[in-house]
Amino acid sequence: MPSAPLSTTGDSSWFVHDRFGLFIHWGIYSAAARHEWVKQRERIPDEDYQAYFDHFYPDLYDPREWASLARAAGMQYAVITSKHHDGFCLWDSALTDYKATRTPWGKDLLRPWVAAFRAEGFKIGFYHSLIDWHHPQFPVDGLHPMRDDEAYRAAHADRDMAQYRAYLHGQTAELLTQFGKLDIMWFDFSYSNRDFGWSRGKGKADWDSETLLQMTRGLQPGILVNDRLELAGDIKTPEEYQPRGWMEVQGQRVVWEACQTLNGSWGYYRDKLDWRSSEEIIRTLIDTVSKGGNLLLNVGPTARGLIEPKAVDRLRDIGAWMRLHSRAIYGCTASDFTPPPDCRLTQNGNRLYLHLFAWPYKHVHLDGLADRVEYAQLLNDASEIKRRVVDPHAQAQNTTMRGTPGTLTLELPAEKPPVEVPVIELFLKE
Repeated sequence: MPSAPLSTTGDSSWFVHDRFGLFIHWGIYSAAARHEWVKQRERIPDEDYQAYFDHFYPDLYDPREWASLARAAGMQYAVITSKHHDGFCLWDSALTDYKATRTPWGKDLLRPWVAAFRAEGFKIGFYHSLIDWHHPQFPVDGLHPMRDDEAYRAAHADRDMAQYRAYLHGQTAELLTQFGKLDIMWFDFSYSNRDFGWSRGKGKADWDSETLLQMTRGLQPGILVNDRLELAGDIKTPEEYQPRGWMEVQGQRVVWEACQTLNGSWGYYRDKLDWRSSEEIIRTLIDTVSKGGNLLLNVGPTARGLIEPKAVDRLRDIGAWMRLHSRAIYGCTASDFTPPPDCRLTQNGNRLYLHLFAWPYKHVHLDGLADRVEYAQLLNDASEIKRRVVDPHAQAQNTTMRGTPGTLTLELPAEKPPVEVPVIELFLKE
């Protein structure tokens, strides 16, 4: 049987079963429509960035539509940005006026989101930035939008990190106490290893991560916490890359989740057109689960509150594949068997799933499974796949194959099934 990851302080039992979640990056940067880091990338001062706040009016926002789309895509949990690095808050925080309720929209955006996704049965979580480029006491460092303005840096050299830290903890407490049960707290991010020459990065001492984590677990027992407080947390979070195998810490397998975008931007980016195909995303989901991980797939809604059509199309394509193949994802993990070339394996108990990234001609060979399989079928239509063990002593010639000891050979139809990634379900002998 496949091995399990190290146990976690938070309850990860549902997490390692559900495998597929929705990430949502949404805020006033959606009005700029050129990346969620636009304020930092373009060195935009507060007075200019204020235009996005002053004109933010998401009149087409319907979180029930978002939840329905995510459910149809096969997603089981969702995480949304309560606050990103620009400091704008989606909820009616008592600690700031830099929030949705003070924009022309004038309403809390987070509460209806929580209600809509809970109604669809989702586990839910909040992404909350440790960074805040709007707060008057957040020190100007080498990541700050005003980092290159020496006069600004000098004028704000006396900013008090202790005051900002109290704000960070206070807002986190609001999120943990005002929205009912939360399943994930996704903090982002520490960067104490960054040396900017004239400033250093910020890490666990700046956030007082130990206290923040203790408060989080105390107010929400069982909650999962990621690893970006510069503490171990429950979940490792590789971003925009796929690990080569099951993620490990000191040689031990751990719970992990790959977070990925659809086009290289987390926030809405109108002119970024290098969209990933639906098939590639499906392969990424399969690859992640085959390595014992989860996939948290991101969308960046527009400033009017819509998930853009290209994202909708891909989520629907994923949903069509998941409708036929979800049991090769939910409850599955890495297998100890070795997959053939251009394939991945996932496993749930005595059911082994062979995901074929390339459709081979006539046969696929499974090493070590000659006497282990009692039945095989295509998962999309439950049609039988014939299997045989080829004589390893036979002479390979003309139309006769030579087998390999311990190898099971599956006989495939000539035509690939009409799905992005075909899956063969193998029932293993007890």
